Amino acid sequence: MTSRRTFLSQIGLSAAGLLWAERILADAFHPSGTTTEPFRPIRIRGRVSSNGRGIGGVAVSDGLTVVRSDRDGTFFLVSSSLRRFVHLSLPSGYAIPLNPPGTARFYQPVPAGNGDEKTVSFSLERLEYADDEHAFLLMADPQTQDADDVSLLHREAVPDIRETASGLFPRHVFGVACGDIMYDRLDLFPEYERAVKAIGIPCFQVPGNHDVEVEALTDATSFETFMRYFGPTYYSFNRGEVHYVVLDDIFWFGGYIGYIDQAQLDWLKADLSCVEPGKTVVVLVHIPTFNLQFLRHGSERLSLDVIVTNRELLYRLLESYRAYIVCGHMHESEYFVDGGAEIHISGAVCGAWWTGPICHDGTPKGYSIYEVKGNSLSWRYKSLGKPVEHQMRLYPPGSDDAHPDELIANVWSADDAWSVIWFEDGEKRGAMRRGIGRDPLAVELYKGEDRPKKRSWVEPLYTDHLFYAFPGPGAREIVVEATDRWGRLYKEKLIL
Repeated sequence: MTSRRTFLSQIGLSAAGLLWAERILADAFHPSGTTTEPFRPIRIRGRVSSNGRGIGGVAVSDGLTVVRSDRDGTFFLVSSSLRRFVHLSLPSGYAIPLNPPGTARFYQPVPAGNGDEKTVSFSLERLEYADDEHAFLLMADPQTQDADDVSLLHREAVPDIRETASGLFPRHVFGVACGDIMYDRLDLFPEYERAVKAIGIPCFQVPGNHDVEVEALTDATSFETFMRYFGPTYYSFNRGEVHYVVLDDIFWFGGYIGYIDQAQLDWLKADLSCVEPGKTVVVLVHIPTFNLQFLRHGSERLSLDVIVTNRELLYRLLESYRAYIVCGHMHESEYFVDGGAEIHISGAVCGAWWTGPICHDGTPKGYSIYEVKGNSLSWRYKSLGKPVEHQMRLYPPGSDDAHPDELIANVWSADDAWSVIWFEDGEKRGAMRRGIGRDPLAVELYKGEDRPKKRSWVEPLYTDHLFYAFPGPGAREIVVEATDRWGRLYKEKLIL
């Protein structure tokens, strides 16, 4: 998400973009502006194996059809000459294959040539110990645009992420770059690859709206460079008892809206048919399926570039599962339930586009740590350069003109299951009141036409993870205790 608004405004689509979006949504299964290329059917045969022994029951797909390997590991797939890749839903218990820089290699290009028979095989390495307990690091919006951004990524983010990953050992750990890996500068993808190599864990990639070919006029051609580096834009994999799905929810037409096309929905239905109902499914997308920013800003509706317009179709496919939808795009933190799924919107690695230490809602620049045991997830946000226990920032009365007499705590990961209480001079005063406001540091850094200097269009956002209380006139020391849904306690102290 950025301020680039040639076709999209901050609160909605421009007239031209709205016309396109309405034409697309009027017939979601056959959107206007698309063309049908000629194709021929091709037959793809192959085998999934480990140390020469076939692996049965592995889901194999060309992005349209999903088949499962036979007991001897062989598979047969009737595909199309238009399909670019054959990919596995990587099975649990096997190592994630890697490209040379460390990005995940779960796919093979369909061999070139005019023949109608193709062969594609996969060789996997069995893990030394089970991956029922594992972890992943969710890195939303690295979004580098120039040499300065790249330098900050390597200097600030890479060492921090590498240290966190090392600290999670001996669990199996992987990373997810949750879209907007670039800020339109696709020639900088090698710098992201260099970061992955330095971090030292396998990384999966989610396509974002700034990872597209900005000159492309159709969705079908919008991710050519992304696919050259990272393979398919939608796919699935398994770790332990959890099934992970990456989806491309960027519908590009010279502008973009959040939308999951019918081909992906059909593929996802087939993919999930291989997953036992009741299992945990984590869906990774860039644009949130939904968010509540419009309510905080007093708008009547959300812009179509910050939600997935046909999200109900996705929710319907996920009804039989314990579903999480993990997103980026917004450069702010938000956690809530919609359509039966838990929605997690993560703060950005780049913060407010590498202009300061925080996102425009006050969330520090950073990433999310997810720890998995069996089919259960726990998570917390990790601020760059801070210990993981750093989960809030306190402000004394007078920090916000809208709340001049109140203490403010920004608890960026808070959801309805958290409790936030405060103490005045050692005496417990009770729960703080949750409300909507703007983080005072974000206002200081980003409010005004000339701030921040590098990207002056950044403005502080209204957020609902602020907590308020009225200290007494003689108060000297304030302590705030925040407890998350797993009972982990975080404390901060403020001397008045």
